[in-house]
Amino acid sequence: MLSVALASLPATNLFSDDKVVLPFGNGERRLVKYPQKRPLILLTSRPPQLETPFSVFNEGAITPNDAFYVRYHLADIPLSIDPDAFRLEIKGLVDTPLRLSLADLKKFEPVEIVAVCQCSGNSRGFSQPRVAGGQLGHGAMGNARWRGVRLKDVLAKAGVKVNARQVTFNGLDRPVIEKTPDFIKSLDLDHAIDGEVMLAYEMNGEPLPMLNGFPLRLVVPGYFGTYWIKHLNEISVVDDVLNTFWMNPAYRIPDNDCGFIEPGSPPVKTTPIKRYNVRSFVTNFKDGDTIRSGEKTLIKGIAFDGGYGIREILVSINGGKAWRTARLKADLGNYSFREWEINSLPFPKGKHELKVRAINRIGETQPLDPLWNPAGYMRNVVETVRVQSI
Repeated sequence: MLSVALASLPATNLFSDDKVVLPFGNGERRLVKYPQKRPLILLTSRPPQLETPFSVFNEGAITPNDAFYVRYHLADIPLSIDPDAFRLEIKGLVDTPLRLSLADLKKFEPVEIVAVCQCSGNSRGFSQPRVAGGQLGHGAMGNARWRGVRLKDVLAKAGVKVNARQVTFNGLDRPVIEKTPDFIKSLDLDHAIDGEVMLAYEMNGEPLPMLNGFPLRLVVPGYFGTYWIKHLNEISVVDDVLNTFWMNPAYRIPDNDCGFIEPGSPPVKTTPIKRYNVRSFVTNFKDGDTIRSGEKTLIKGIAFDGGYGIREILVSINGGKAWRTARLKADLGNYSFREWEINSLPFPKGKHELKVRAINRIGETQPLDPLWNPAGYMRNVVETVRVQSI
């Protein structure tokens, strides 16, 4: 039995004197050490919400399991699960309801995908004007190699009835207070059976860490992490559109072409958040770093989108006045981080703004100025890193 005794850790041992300061107002955070994790940035402790230190993303395209961010919505989280006793229930509008063990699931054809999991509110702390919700930096994301089985294959074994419309997903985490709604999410049936949505039991070649959903989680490539249900133990096929709290009013964006509106204004109509927009980052420099003047300098980073794949990376060292094309590194798939690098022109002495802009394979890119919505979702502005050459 995999046991992670989070509850037995006294609070004085969870917190350290090590701190980081995220680059926005009230950005001081503690680093904390949970089981199976290296020190991560603490947002909340009940439930655990832990952000990946941004320097991790300079280590490679794959985010290590012990550095992968953690996001829960409900405070009653499982602390110990017996994988032999675990069962996944498939019910609702199916011909044959199923209760599958992990061993049963591993009899299906195994599949792998490298995919980014990103919190809807990643980078929310940069919103101006500020918005309610966890004030996150850029570390509520990670990229992993997921191994499991196609949801399509499991539903085919159960037999989906002709009047099915959506599939709903629930996990073993539970509300503490009875009036708190359970965290249940849904996908349209066509999406659920597209062959890419996965029931994952491994992450980077190992069983899922407890805080990332052991022993089974939903993987929805290209979609925000709100759909990636952890400790998945219940799948139900239904004939209607799920309209409970975590689908409506939660996790919704303005219903327009971009998902953003004028700062401070309310949206006229909303729709559930879905696919990632295009993002890119410089990873080997941070604000305030120094660079030697008169020399070429290696600049590198990562980019990703909602599944079309990255076509081109443009980098500027002078605040966007001129752009050069970076070299794309290994392609791990359309849903993965794509690493890039470029040898810059020599820096003259003084202050400089590094900017990076990604373009995906259907021509989508990032705005030069940040856009806004009331939940602080989907930030994808061209990010800026300010450095000094000496």
